[in-house]
Amino acid sequence: MKRVERLHALSEMLHRSGTRGVSAERLAREFEVSVRTIKRDLDALENSGAPLWSRPGPGGGYGLAIGGSLPPVSLSPAQAVALMAAVSAAPDAPYADLAAAGIQKILDVLDPKTRARADELAHRVWVNALPASSRAIKSALEEAMAEQRVIRIHYTSRDEATTTRDVEPVLFASTNGQWYLVGWCRLRNAMRWFTVSRIERASVTKTACGGHAIHEVGEPPANARPVHGRGE
Repeated sequence: MKRVERLHALSEMLHRSGTRGVSAERLAREFEVSVRTIKRDLDALENSGAPLWSRPGPGGGYGLAIGGSLPPVSLSPAQAVALMAAVSAAPDAPYADLAAAGIQKILDVLDPKTRARADELAHRVWVNALPASSRAIKSALEEAMAEQRVIRIHYTSRDEATTTRDVEPVLFASTNGQWYLVGWCRLRNAMRWFTVSRIERASVTKTACGGHAIHEVGEPPANARPVHGRGE
């Protein structure tokens, strides 16, 4: 049984065990591997986001929280490297750090042969990425967008004028190699595009956004599309 298949079968067995749990020794016998291998598999499942629990001592063991499951992960080496390359080449993209962490979780549950081939192929893909923006600023922008709260920014325009703006984030946009925060500027009372690299400080307020919608931004370019993950 390949490792990725074993991980899926292991998660299903833990799920079926309910609140009783199952010991590492029993799992090792069931899958005909060592206890050490089972514990590595359990670590991989947990690192991938599976809601595992453990109970030490006699009668203890491992289990999967009710409702928790782990879908099988099956990527080719080229698919894995494509994900790594996309994130490495765009460190300024919104949620890039979270994407990198997500990719690592996927790599952790690949079977050893596929992982080794992906690692070898990754050395054959180079990127010339620019330094990322301040992590603190990016985190604030990402949080404000996800929670739909007003963000206060200190912004320097192209003519070197610095202002403090309260902005209701509507979307992130990338064009001509630059990332922008697009939102309703309460100072100008209008929709504005703010170059992320020109934001000097940013802090999330407790004020909820007023509900400005994406269509208020205007007509997107013909080649613009949302990142919805459906490959359309």
